[in-house]
Amino acid sequence: MNPLLKKSLLPIFLILLLGFLLLQLNNKQPAPNVTFTTIDSREITMASLKNKVVLVNFWATDCPGCIKEMPELIHTYQEFHPQGLEIIAVAMPHDEITQIRNYSQSQQLPFPVTHDRDAQIVQQFGQVNLTPTAFIYNKQGYLIQRTIGELDFTALKQLLNKELGA
Repeated sequence: MNPLLKKSLLPIFLILLLGFLLLQLNNKQPAPNVTFTTIDSREITMASLKNKVVLVNFWATDCPGCIKEMPELIHTYQEFHPQGLEIIAVAMPHDEITQIRNYSQSQQLPFPVTHDRDAQIVQQFGQVNLTPTAFIYNKQGYLIQRTIGELDFTALKQLLNKELGA
């Protein structure tokens, strides 16, 4: 290739790349239009959670990381729920409903818990297959963070302070 042509194409390529990156940053992913049915038979839609920061946490009773982070998740909920945080705990399809209920009661989980027995919620969130996995949505319903593995609660609290104006 002609060196002069190469030099003239480089700035064009960089401008296109920068434009693509900016578009990706501004292309916020909206929350899926999902209805959660809790283990106590309440229905909660993502649309009804608008104007709240929502953390959807996929977990399982046989997941050591999930069990490890649950006390801190409870504490975070208790601290930030009055300011507008909602947490929805989605138990994975392979989990037994009796184990989910027993764990939820023994740990006195203060947030809504649902069992995704038909894997519909897993599918709507992009085929979640690892636990714990958390999705955090801002008050407008757009994804601001996805975490596979245990949450960093120091970073999470900073994010919640920013998003909730606390």
